[in-house]
Amino acid sequence: MSALNPPSAAFRIALLAFAALTCLPDTAPMAVAGELPAVAARQRSEKKSFTDGEIAEGFLKTAFGAEYHLAGRVDRIRKFDGPVRVYAESDRADRKAQLARVVADIARRVQHLDIAMIETNEAANVRVKLVRDRDLFRTISSFYGAEKAREIRTSLDPQCLSGFRKNDNFEIEHSDVILTVDNGDFTFLDCAYEELLQSLGPINDTASVPWTMFNDNVSMGYFDVFDQYILNLLYDPRIKPGMTVAEVKAVLPAVLADVRTWVKRVNDLKE
Repeated sequence: MSALNPPSAAFRIALLAFAALTCLPDTAPMAVAGELPAVAARQRSEKKSFTDGEIAEGFLKTAFGAEYHLAGRVDRIRKFDGPVRVYAESDRADRKAQLARVVADIARRVQHLDIAMIETNEAANVRVKLVRDRDLFRTISSFYGAEKAREIRTSLDPQCLSGFRKNDNFEIEHSDVILTVDNGDFTFLDCAYEELLQSLGPINDTASVPWTMFNDNVSMGYFDVFDQYILNLLYDPRIKPGMTVAEVKAVLPAVLADVRTWVKRVNDLKE
């Protein structure tokens, strides 16, 4: 089913995540995250040491709930339960190349997530539509209808957004991501990381966790350590679609111990 069509009765449509970001100047036509001064400055000051309680709190606050949703329950774990294949729809080769690097970075840092770019839309279960800023509202309208698009624009004025539909087992079946291409490299990368990651399940933005990009007051432009904890917890095989908060809490200590080992190794952390 095309992501532009209304969902059938067999599916529960989507929880949406938004990023309303300040435009920053473009620094290079093909810059990647590590090359941007704004990203480098954030990486130098990044907090990388967290208690078990801080990580668990951040995970529970982002993996459950939803900043904005159209239908369905939000009190269960939602995630893909198989390979994730990402297709980018755009005529901007430079932005598609940056997006491919973002996807490859996510794949390298999340142990049990099989995610990769794909060249054909038919086999994709994550569709990324890259649009000019002037076309954003029209694109949102084509996805969610004019009334919801006006509500989104009025309340949040986003520069990018993502949503997914899930089945009755809370397995994500398909995700859609909309990114604008003409707002500078930092904004593009910040949106790409946040929306792609949220399209994988942790859809709830929260202002009470200061270390996550799933906080409207935080801009990263790269895959930070705290959010690597969140995604690695979510995609550990012991965390299953449809789990309740109580069920997750029962297995979380053992999962977190293993995730700590992985995140430490993949980031070469000294702690």
